[in-house]
Amino acid sequence: MGIVNLKVLLNPVSDLDGVGVKTAEALSQLKIKTIYDLLFYFPRRYDSLETFPLNELKDGQKVLLKGKIVTDVVVSRYGYHNTRLNFKMQIDHDIIMVNFFNQPWLKKQLQKGNDIAIYGKYVLASQTLSAYKIVLREEGFEPVYSLNSHIKQKKLVSFISQAIEKYLPQLPEVIPQYLRDKYKLLDVKSMIIQMHQPKDLQQVKVAQRTAIFLEFFVFQLQLSQLLYANDQKNSGIAKKYDSSAINELKESINFQLSDDQIQAINEILADLASAKRMNRLLQGDVGSGKTIVAVFAIFACITAGYQVALMVPTEILAQQHMNKIVAILEPLGVRCALLTSSTKLNEKKEIYRELKDGIINLVIGTHAIIQDPVIFKKLGLVIIDEQHRFGVDQRKQLLNKGKMVDILAMSATPIPRTLALSVYGENSVSEIHQMPLGRKKVISYWITSDSLRKLLTLMNEQLEQGFQIYVVAPLIAESDKLHLKNAETLYKKMALYFGSDKVALLHGKMASSQKSDIMDAFIHGSIKILITTSVIEVGVDVANANMMIIFNADHFGLSQLHQLRGRIGRGSTQSYCIFVSDPKTDSAKKRLKIISTCDDGFALAREDLKLRGEGDLFGQAQSGIPQFKLGDIINNYNIFTTAQKESKILVHQNPELVGEEYDFLKLLMEYDD
Repeated sequence: MGIVNLKVLLNPVSDLDGVGVKTAEALSQLKIKTIYDLLFYFPRRYDSLETFPLNELKDGQKVLLKGKIVTDVVVSRYGYHNTRLNFKMQIDHDIIMVNFFNQPWLKKQLQKGNDIAIYGKYVLASQTLSAYKIVLREEGFEPVYSLNSHIKQKKLVSFISQAIEKYLPQLPEVIPQYLRDKYKLLDVKSMIIQMHQPKDLQQVKVAQRTAIFLEFFVFQLQLSQLLYANDQKNSGIAKKYDSSAINELKESINFQLSDDQIQAINEILADLASAKRMNRLLQGDVGSGKTIVAVFAIFACITAGYQVALMVPTEILAQQHMNKIVAILEPLGVRCALLTSSTKLNEKKEIYRELKDGIINLVIGTHAIIQDPVIFKKLGLVIIDEQHRFGVDQRKQLLNKGKMVDILAMSATPIPRTLALSVYGENSVSEIHQMPLGRKKVISYWITSDSLRKLLTLMNEQLEQGFQIYVVAPLIAESDKLHLKNAETLYKKMALYFGSDKVALLHGKMASSQKSDIMDAFIHGSIKILITTSVIEVGVDVANANMMIIFNADHFGLSQLHQLRGRIGRGSTQSYCIFVSDPKTDSAKKRLKIISTCDDGFALAREDLKLRGEGDLFGQAQSGIPQFKLGDIINNYNIFTTAQKESKILVHQNPELVGEEYDFLKLLMEYDD
């Protein structure tokens, strides 16, 4: 059994008939690079292709309608990029209007007099069908996949069918037999077939339940192995930090710590001094002062004779942390270094040498600090900021660079304590609820796009008072698929209105050096308006930035909107956050009402969990919870905790998963991280 099977499944998709270089590139954009990726690329929904009499249809019902085209097919344009294709269709003795939006190419397939079957949403009041697609197959149950402009549904289905026929027999079992029996789960081959080629809804439900369990099980096995290894290495090393140096640090900072910050610092210092290994999660609202708590942990560990690594998800955040922490700790004799993928080669070599020799006390960086050349003389503490953005394996790689290393994870997207313990396996959780003294509540409100003239007046008022402004858009560039505001177009318009010397554009696809230069200019005040995307949601701290405007705010999740809003209100003056949006759904309107009236991150996290499943476009990624392809920890919490329980039992019985029956599972864990 085992390894050879997975290696066959890791063959490139180009091994399939009909997949050339361009098609392989297009599939890669969907994160489909191997046969395995293709087999496990599951549908995002299933359409039930059933027909019903018109008089039985409810408003908004999705349905398959069959009839005859009885008028000419007309394509009209409206708005900037939008098209409407429409015609009338006769169904028995009734005639309804059919509208296809933004699919003008379908006109070639549609002619007056043709019989046709169309799947869409029926609008009862106007007796129209808002059409999704022409249906060529018989009635049944049809999977619908996420696609791109180069890969169409029919082509992807053919590739998946080919992969099932040629490679499914090579797929070894994944979930142990005793667990399949215990929880009535499918074998992996049946699960794959029923996910892609279901006969009915019941088959989909059983297959999805198995697939979700598998996804959670693989994640929890990785976490269970990491936590088990941590427990077995030793209980930990007590770090005898210098209390007088800690008092000196308290005296050196020019602000008063909140009670929550003091409580969190004391909990962390107690962990460090204990012979038990620290494994703590520090949760705090945006702007609540988690960084200064981390500074105390860093300094205590360094005074005990150890080095510290602080890993963050973005270079902008790494630079921000570097600027803040250096200002506090370098006067106290701490040697800090910044290590990212943009660090020049000669600088990297010098940092590698000084880390190995113990000259550098603290390294702050991105994934670059887990690379092989990074060797510590005596690593004692690892701090992982925005930890839900890192995989279990990345975390493991960093911990393996020291012996019995203490762990402090931080998150500005708080989730309930019980859920945090379930997701991350942290032994302890510290929470900061209070905001620093002297901070004013950010005034937030929601306006529609017809109020833009008033918005420009407000922006001018802020600029005249010497303040700076963030303007956030959901997209970098114009999109044919999503008709949303984009940063590039906003930049051109605002540079024309306010003057190009005052406005700058910043987004994630820019070179690191360019992003750094723009942020430096904004920090120092030479740039007045920063047009950007959610790239600035974490860690950016400019006290003079007093206003944030978020366009198409309904296309962000609650947690992400709150993260973005957290970039302002950092000074002692009044700040304003304006959400510009014309929401179409009740759930989007509800989100905007909540974010406009609530500024408590913990309360928003609870609301975010209540709204889970209502269709946040970007919300899942910013919820503080790891993303899964199929499973949702909130909606599938029972399956998640079951997978957690069983993974712990299995790892305690067989820590290395020794045995042929686990060969595929181990490689799957490595591949999926």
